[in-house]
Amino acid sequence: MKAAEIIKVIEDFAPASLQESWDNTGLQIGSPEDEISGVMVAFDCTPALVDEAVAAGCNMIVTHHPLLYEGLRHIDPSDPVGQTVIRAVRAGVTVYASHTSSDKVIEGVSGAMARRLGLQGIEPLDEGGFGAIGKWPVPKTASEAIEALKQAFGLKVLRTSKPVEGLIDTVAMCGGSGSSLIETARSRGAQLYICGDITYHHFFLPEGFMVADVGHFESEVEIVDVLYSLLRKNFPTFAVRTCENIRNNNPVFYN
Repeated sequence: MKAAEIIKVIEDFAPASLQESWDNTGLQIGSPEDEISGVMVAFDCTPALVDEAVAAGCNMIVTHHPLLYEGLRHIDPSDPVGQTVIRAVRAGVTVYASHTSSDKVIEGVSGAMARRLGLQGIEPLDEGGFGAIGKWPVPKTASEAIEALKQAFGLKVLRTSKPVEGLIDTVAMCGGSGSSLIETARSRGAQLYICGDITYHHFFLPEGFMVADVGHFESEVEIVDVLYSLLRKNFPTFAVRTCENIRNNNPVFYN
């Protein structure tokens, strides 16, 4: 099977044309004409992932985050990106990323967050396709909402702004670094907005609205299962795998 056939399935789901101007969705290493024997789906492309893919007989890696954002002037084996490039090229591994394109389809990153929370009436949060907004069938108190988020995203602790009083029914979210959509969420009538990478000053908010930072990795990692399921559905007899212990690959440690 050619890499182009696999890429077509991914881009029918999340067209590369949707990506942001600063992004590098698409082929990172290799050619559409590469002959593929197996695909490994993961979140970030690392030296360890390349080794795992090769050991599993997969010569194509599909990730959410791009390995390369900008051109490389020097491939340094002591740098994680450089080492990953070296190992992938030496092993003949094709690398593809579906990043902001998968962020901007409702079946992608943010939609997966909303479905995990059991929301109904899910739709895009902003006009560009980023984020999602929906309602809980049964409204929750702030404390109930916080516990729901901890369970849904596998968190022991959760950073939030001041918990709102009253019930929360409308919830908005954006996977990854989503603080730029805080005001959009509030204007859409959400009482709770969820994303990752919220900075200190964003926690100062008006009454009746709160934010919760579930973590960048935690908010986006389910896209791995989405892409895996997409490829398995389209290529049921082809070797498609996910990396082992995907949820243990968060580069952020909580001590």
